[in-house]
Amino acid sequence: MDTFINKLSIKEKLGYGLGDTASNIVFQMVANFMLIFYTDVYGLSAAAAGTLLLSVRLFDGFTDPIMGGIADRTRTRWGSYRPYILFLALPYGLLACLAFITPDFDSTGKLIYAYVTYGLLMTCYTAINIPYGALGGVMASDPKERTSLQSYRFAMAMAALVVIVWAIPRLVEYFGQGEDAVGYPLAMIFMGSLAAVCFLLCFAMTKETLTNETDKHERSTQSIFKDFFQLFKNDQWLVIAIISLATLILIGIRASVAPHYIKYYIGDEDLLSNFLTLAAVGSVLGAISTNFLSKFIEKKILFQVALVVVIISHSLFYVIDSNQIALIFVTYFIANFAHMIITPIMFSMVADTVDYGVEKIGKRLTAITFSGHLLAIKFGFAIGGALAGWILSAYDYIPNQVQTDHTLSGILLAFAGIPIICTVVCLVVISKYRLTELEVKKIQLNLAEIK
Repeated sequence: MDTFINKLSIKEKLGYGLGDTASNIVFQMVANFMLIFYTDVYGLSAAAAGTLLLSVRLFDGFTDPIMGGIADRTRTRWGSYRPYILFLALPYGLLACLAFITPDFDSTGKLIYAYVTYGLLMTCYTAINIPYGALGGVMASDPKERTSLQSYRFAMAMAALVVIVWAIPRLVEYFGQGEDAVGYPLAMIFMGSLAAVCFLLCFAMTKETLTNETDKHERSTQSIFKDFFQLFKNDQWLVIAIISLATLILIGIRASVAPHYIKYYIGDEDLLSNFLTLAAVGSVLGAISTNFLSKFIEKKILFQVALVVVIISHSLFYVIDSNQIALIFVTYFIANFAHMIITPIMFSMVADTVDYGVEKIGKRLTAITFSGHLLAIKFGFAIGGALAGWILSAYDYIPNQVQTDHTLSGILLAFAGIPIICTVVCLVVISKYRLTELEVKKIQLNLAEIK
């Protein structure tokens, strides 16, 4: 393991951040518009759409560890992880477009098409995003530098969110002229192309500085799944995995029903773009603030404070009246600001658990560790999306009609109630995390002495 503190240039940090700009063009489209696209445009029932979002992600339980193992075993002149960013950028952009086409099929054909295209998109997302996540773990070794890198990453990821939530409703309207089934795929041609370009720039502007050569022979002969199950001996990784699962359930369910919350609970669909854009600006500012705040506050403490703010802000949605638009907007801004302090810290903690894992289980499993983390994220996101669809169905949601008070209470439960529960779980579990910045540096020094 390299023990020097390699300071990353602004170019490298921006280049790495562009990778998550690309990732989030698809992630945020799925998070914010996929459910309402499937229910109100494509024609699936809320329950069928929810089951679809969950089923495809369960498949990732097999593909994620396989992809992590493949990436860890890859050796090229570009490194272990960057080649996947280079060669999968264009397929990624293409599949993003195909997933939002509404074919002229019967209901069964539409359901099959939705499963196939969404499944292929998520498989490609796995194949490019796991190596991308692992790349952040081999660009720097210093815990503060890792946090800084992740803050750049998520600032630019949330910049993608700003673009998506501001531009997509407008692009769909512009291209579709009232026909959303036409507007969505044309809008995604533009966004998919932008995602591909961002990934290519990420490849060009980054480099791998840490390697896994000490484990090269052993990793070439071991089973990929055996490597994956070794992760569960890493108790600190388990802590972050549980937190990630709960956090992404929050994101998945809240983002999925946010359009429903505005369209039906607030009662003004025209507010959606501004509502999501303001929240996205809050997320960008939260990510940027993390880079500054983490220089003065131990990241675990900062993480806990942000969790408390998320709980309080979501609780306020139960006491704010639906006609207090300005207050609702401000509260959602605060919730997203605090949440985006949590996210980059969480990802920097994953890189720290890799170092801890070397000491704990005797091997460096960078991409496998990140693939396991991404699997927790995907499961959480899938569960959140599925819960959104199932809750809407359970509360008698009917698309494009005035909703009953019973249905509106279900929308509020999905938008605010479930996120409160998820955040409380995170607050309890993070108390078990003990890899402070000082502890990580001690581990790195111990590993250097062993080497």
